[in-house]
Amino acid sequence: MELLAANHSSYPRIGASASEQALRRTIAQRDRGEKTDTDVRAAEDELALLALQDQERAGADVVTDGLVRWGDPISHLTAKLEGTRIDGLHRYFDTNFYYRRPVVDRKVRRLRPLVVEDIQWAARRSTRPVKAVLTGPFTLAHLSLYEGEVTGLEPLTRSYAEALSAEVAALAAAGVRVIQIDEPALLRHMAQLPLAQECLNLLAASKANSELALALYFGDVSAGYARFQELPVDSLILDFTYSPGLPRLIEAEGSSKSLGFGLLDGRNTRLEDKSAVTRQLERMLARVSTRRNYLTTSCGIEYLPRDRAQAKLRHLTAIKESLLGARS
Repeated sequence: MELLAANHSSYPRIGASASEQALRRTIAQRDRGEKTDTDVRAAEDELALLALQDQERAGADVVTDGLVRWGDPISHLTAKLEGTRIDGLHRYFDTNFYYRRPVVDRKVRRLRPLVVEDIQWAARRSTRPVKAVLTGPFTLAHLSLYEGEVTGLEPLTRSYAEALSAEVAALAAAGVRVIQIDEPALLRHMAQLPLAQECLNLLAASKANSELALALYFGDVSAGYARFQELPVDSLILDFTYSPGLPRLIEAEGSSKSLGFGLLDGRNTRLEDKSAVTRQLERMLARVSTRRNYLTTSCGIEYLPRDRAQAKLRHLTAIKESLLGARS
């Protein structure tokens, strides 16, 4: 059995040191006309490299570029698609973060890469596999407005799925090992699971030899757990902080898919009890039939101060080593 410590997705964009505040400072200077987009890109590169180094030092087996170039999980992708314009700020689920809402007035189209170039950049600088993250079509559609030629949520969701399937194909062609699709909106709209599944079918058809992971968070996974096992993805990355009954459910029903155990709270600075998490994880792993699984946080860790985010990643590694050590 292989258990990998993995960063879920995002990483803090701001820290205590001057170098960790360089991006925010450069963006403000660009907005005042004192810096250029090229300067902002250089600051993004610097911060992405710091994020990679932090994850590697913490012992993460699978890393991300920290999503430090993302202003938010919605507009970062949709602003690059034809057929959208970006509207005002709206709260992102029940967090204290905000996203810029897209307005879609015709079929969206992918005319250029969304994240593949950033993942290639990170892969050249990392000693660990770099996971790609995409906000899924279902969540993009639910957090968008539509008008004009777009006549409803379902055609908008399918339109986003077609655009993202091209990005998945490009990521797979670039050799990305894991492609994660984030669908937090699905847990709040379970009646529309068939639509989400239809879109995941499209993405799965484009993944080639890459592992397609579905990340579900900001809601209780338990009620839909059996149905999620039927989705066309290779792994499920699950938020345990909203799902108190999930450990017993997995112990009872097992899993035919690889699981990402989001047992550490990505929005709470407190470090979980190492022994308790290790015991809980061991009981669940005994019921999972796949060889490779992941230990991660409940969601991205951009919600934490940088030093606490680092501590969470180190804690993941310590728990993994504790469990594997007990089995050796």
